[in-house]
Amino acid sequence: MECPYCHNNETKVTDSRDTGVYTIRRRRECLNCNRRFTTYEYIEITPIYVVKKDGRREKFDRNKIKNGVMKALEKRPVPHEKIDEMIESVEDKIRKTGKEEIESNEIGEYVMDALKEIDHVAYIRFASVYRSFADIESFEEEIKNLAKQNVMGEKISK
Repeated sequence: MECPYCHNNETKVTDSRDTGVYTIRRRRECLNCNRRFTTYEYIEITPIYVVKKDGRREKFDRNKIKNGVMKALEKRPVPHEKIDEMIESVEDKIRKTGKEEIESNEIGEYVMDALKEIDHVAYIRFASVYRSFADIESFEEEIKNLAKQNVMGEKISK
């Protein structure tokens, strides 16, 4: 592994942890400059293709989910660990379908369900882009549905 600081190719692993079903986090130290850095390894599994709304197919890329989630969570008080867990959970759901192709709207629903659990503002932000609200009434309706589910959830848990 090449050191990102001095570009030396000799490093040692000081710590290695499974961070999810498909990810390994490794803490490394450069043997030349002694600086430390973290790398992530993703286990490569049979590729999954995403079928877009216009019928195009492209290889599944977890970074696209992460980018959308990060935009929705911008300036929101959600720890990065929670975000990583959420993305891992969404990817796990996708892989557990056993499908080689999955509709993009199915992925969007998984992301919205996960966002709804961790941050309602981020959920609304994501939903507004994902569902392309045509007008303010559509936006208001989604907020009312979210509030109704939240109230019902509180009554159930009591």
